[in-house]
Amino acid sequence: MSESHSPDQYILTLSCPDKQGIVHAVSSFLFMTGCNIEDSQQFGDRDTGLFFMRVHFSADAPVRVEDLRASFAAVGESFRMDWQIHRADQKMRILLMVSKFGHCLNDLLFRSRIGALPVEIAGVVSNHTDFQELVGSYGIPFHHIPVTRDTKAQAEADLLELVRAERVELVVLARYMQVLSDDLCKQLSGRIINIHHSFLPSFKGAKPYHQAHARGVKLIGATAHYVTADLDEGPIIEQEVERVGHELTPDQLVAVGRDVECQALARAVKWHSERRVLLNGHRTVVFD
Repeated sequence: MSESHSPDQYILTLSCPDKQGIVHAVSSFLFMTGCNIEDSQQFGDRDTGLFFMRVHFSADAPVRVEDLRASFAAVGESFRMDWQIHRADQKMRILLMVSKFGHCLNDLLFRSRIGALPVEIAGVVSNHTDFQELVGSYGIPFHHIPVTRDTKAQAEADLLELVRAERVELVVLARYMQVLSDDLCKQLSGRIINIHHSFLPSFKGAKPYHQAHARGVKLIGATAHYVTADLDEGPIIEQEVERVGHELTPDQLVAVGRDVECQALARAVKWHSERRVLLNGHRTVVFD
């Protein structure tokens, strides 16, 4: 008895000016190439006049993703699409960056280890050595790249070289406490995710949770967003909140904050790595 064949799975994502015929063109292409739509989501933004689409499809007959891309190019060009096709089973290679707060780093390492994130962690970069042992316990390369005012340019050049050498598709700032240059933000546009407490810009500077405690806040929050040259103001991917009461101490607020930061960042990384997030100017389209 011959073994049953599991169809190859692919993800198509696209954005383009909204007009009639886009869905028909995409579905017709997939039909003509012998592919079957497993799931399709779409959104037309009346404010920007743009159309967004994510299609999960399968192909019974073996087909190279390069051939699919070559065949789809004409469709993409005719609708002025910004589009991508990827194998659904190909894990995204990501690079984590951290400073001295390790809760998000530890959370992402563990989620990746148990298969909760469809990613391959290519390495961890830090401007300190505090988590070298932790990262090593996961068998992941640790790169210490110190950053000072005099070495910042070289440090960013070393980071970019690492991104290129390791074929990194996404950089995750898991509480990396260095401001990236405008040039680096532009070179990795749409490929860097950061996490910060949602008190910004209300509570800037040192000890934001202590500032929040002094003001008697009732909600603890965290925001995961793409990094841009505008500090902590990039397109938002995910946010998480937790209600808190007057009885919590500043240290307890910090503990709650760690949890919501981990949750928001993990979901943002998961959705990005599953090709569910599309940029829409200063906003994002996030397909379930």
